[in-house]
Amino acid sequence: MGAYQTVVVGTDGSDSSYRAVDRAAGIAADTGATLVIACAYHPASERDVRKAQDDLGDDVAYQVVGSNPADEAVRSAAERARRAGATSIETVVVDGEPVPALAKVVHDHRADLLVVGNRGLNTLAGRILGSVPSEAARKADVDVLIVHTT
Repeated sequence: MGAYQTVVVGTDGSDSSYRAVDRAAGIAADTGATLVIACAYHPASERDVRKAQDDLGDDVAYQVVGSNPADEAVRSAAERARRAGATSIETVVVDGEPVPALAKVVHDHRADLLVVGNRGLNTLAGRILGSVPSEAARKADVDVLIVHTT
């Protein structure tokens, strides 16, 4: 197998996930691969939108609901990836749970490497309920790099 062509990395906007982005960006830079930065989100319910509008007013409520946090997470991650040397960068936000969302992005972009951080792997909840990195590694049909981020 040759060098990776398309690398997908998941982020949730946390410092820990940005360390995974840094590693994925380094791999993309070294191999000339396209880096696809993905973030899963849940859309805001009508109730959440109404509450935000009540609390903040109609013209600012859009800033705290829906996919905006995910959009900001991938935008910040793309800036980091550029600084780390990646040159071909795409961003995508996907409605849904993290592991199925990452699987969809890997499939849709025909990626050959998935990069995730290890957050949750060593927690009690992660061991009992499963964690994003362990579930992603178990279900992926491509290489998975779990970056030590915590």
